[in-house]
Amino acid sequence: MVDRAFKAAAFVGVSLDGFIAREDGDLHWLTSRGEAAGDYGYDAFIEGIDTVVMGRGTYEPGRTYDPWPYEGRHVAVLSTTLPLDADPRISVHRDLGDLLRALDERGAKSVYVDGGQVIRTFLRAGLIDALTITTVPVLIGSGVPLFGPLERDVPLRHVATRVLGAGVVQSTYAIEPVT
Repeated sequence: MVDRAFKAAAFVGVSLDGFIAREDGDLHWLTSRGEAAGDYGYDAFIEGIDTVVMGRGTYEPGRTYDPWPYEGRHVAVLSTTLPLDADPRISVHRDLGDLLRALDERGAKSVYVDGGQVIRTFLRAGLIDALTITTVPVLIGSGVPLFGPLERDVPLRHVATRVLGAGVVQSTYAIEPVT
């Protein structure tokens, strides 16, 4: 476990078979539920966030959003290949150690961890405190998995589950400290 001043949470949508996107990055299976699914709680979640951390795979599709969805928040991208000056709205960090030092220097308090690789990196390092998974009732067969190999079990404590419209189910877990 890394000593840190911030709390980190992941808030992510998955298919029933555990994928966060199709192989080509397509999210239509997730967004097609639209208003029928109701309020996912994302707006309330993001209100308490001062910093967003994502990988290049999450940043690239979102960089053209208009308006920029993270206005007023620091956005850090963990990438070994994205140019350091790629976008004035973000800071690019080459490795986790550099990112954590920067978050500490900025005084980050509440961090949203987004993107499969970054979520797995933070989980492996014991850096996620809460995990909210919104499961969409669709099997897409293959794609980008939310989870992958871990060096150890990550014990979770169930906090809440709610059923949204269109058969969408959202569960929140606290990450238990490893003893």
